[in-house]
Amino acid sequence: MKKIGICYHPKLEAGQALAGELRSRLEREVKAVWVSSAWDEELMRAQMPGTDLLLCVGGDGTMLRAARSVVPHRTLLLGLNMGRVGFLTEMDQSAVMRRLPEILSGQGRVEERAMLQAAVVSAANGRVVWGEEDSCHDALNDVVVSRGGAAHVLQLSIMADGIKVADYRADGVIVATATGSTAYSLALGGPILYPECREIVVTPVAPHLAERHSVVLPSTAVVEISMAADQRAVVSVDGEPGPELTLSQVLHVRLSPHVARFLRLGPPSDFYARVARRLNWVHQPGEESLPARPAGGSEGASMSESRERP
Repeated sequence: MKKIGICYHPKLEAGQALAGELRSRLEREVKAVWVSSAWDEELMRAQMPGTDLLLCVGGDGTMLRAARSVVPHRTLLLGLNMGRVGFLTEMDQSAVMRRLPEILSGQGRVEERAMLQAAVVSAANGRVVWGEEDSCHDALNDVVVSRGGAAHVLQLSIMADGIKVADYRADGVIVATATGSTAYSLALGGPILYPECREIVVTPVAPHLAERHSVVLPSTAVVEISMAADQRAVVSVDGEPGPELTLSQVLHVRLSPHVARFLRLGPPSDFYARVARRLNWVHQPGEESLPARPAGGSEGASMSESRERP
């Protein structure tokens, strides 16, 4: 590896300290090393060309920001967990120094995870009004339409490849990747997909007088979400606020041509162990059970961190 980046959660002092330690160590072995706050996505994007590996010091929210910053490059992501959940992260901070020789020698495997692209278009002429056609907004977890702070229930129409899938009266709807299937969608009863699946999950948020059923769509599907009444909704991408969606607009969500490439040092079966442990499905005899966190901790990301604001 010739160029390695390090990003860190700026509110974690221990994370900043570890980033500094890593930089000092790597500068002795790698030609170029750079460091940035994970919240400074502009700086990260400027440094990304030619970066072989990005070490992400923080939690799952830090990983989400890193995954967006990497696009469209093929930079590998390796997460170092400093938080409570750490589904996307590969190892705890205590292990990274010991395992750096493995990382630098190219050991491990690459896990490719699907991302989504979102764009808001005019219902009248199809013109893109948010998200340029050649640089739509990418999401590793999900794209969500919600009522924001409004008290009213939304009336939403959901289409897939031109066929109506559902009319929801609900607080919103989630369009999720396999990674996001264990985040917000799971908290609302959605299915868990294997992380390298490319299918798309559509899950309603608190539907009124209806069952909470999710729909799993093929990777080729184009999901269209529109308002069925003169209301306003809010679009968010991986928890980051986007534009309002109005009656005259349609949100298009499809699979992105880009993927998030994670460096994994463990076998694929580690995914099941992480999910079972974090959701408290299994525990060792004599081990105190931890509270399950389907609404706050997930393979995709903890909702609290992935939706925090700089």
